[in-house]
Amino acid sequence: MLRDVLGLYGTKFGCGAGLCGACTVHQDGVAIRSCITPVESVGAQRITTIEGIGATAVGQAVQKTWLELDVVQCGYCQSGQIMSATALLAATPRPTPADIVGGMSGNICRCGTYVRIQAAVQRAATLIPIKAA
Repeated sequence: MLRDVLGLYGTKFGCGAGLCGACTVHQDGVAIRSCITPVESVGAQRITTIEGIGATAVGQAVQKTWLELDVVQCGYCQSGQIMSATALLAATPRPTPADIVGGMSGNICRCGTYVRIQAAVQRAATLIPIKAA
């Protein structure tokens, strides 16, 4: 639906079984696999794709660090990686290294840029202001 009907080409189709993470989008701020999410199950929930992720401070921080740390190699998985990283940081603004590994689990990078991905997530966390309680 996203690619073929709406023309949102940033979300990739990878495995078609929800295992690789290339198709990750946000459903009301939560990272989900779009390839296994029936459109009729979405209802009135808000879907955010990679095209809209820069509209938030967290998304902007992630995009900035991805560029600064030269995370991307081939780039195929990166929209899903960015979507997962943004959801992780929105839920856990100051993640531990273990939080990052857990939050990014299920996003496969064939090029093996996991070290740069983890560094970018950690760096993005330092750019996000923590709201006073």
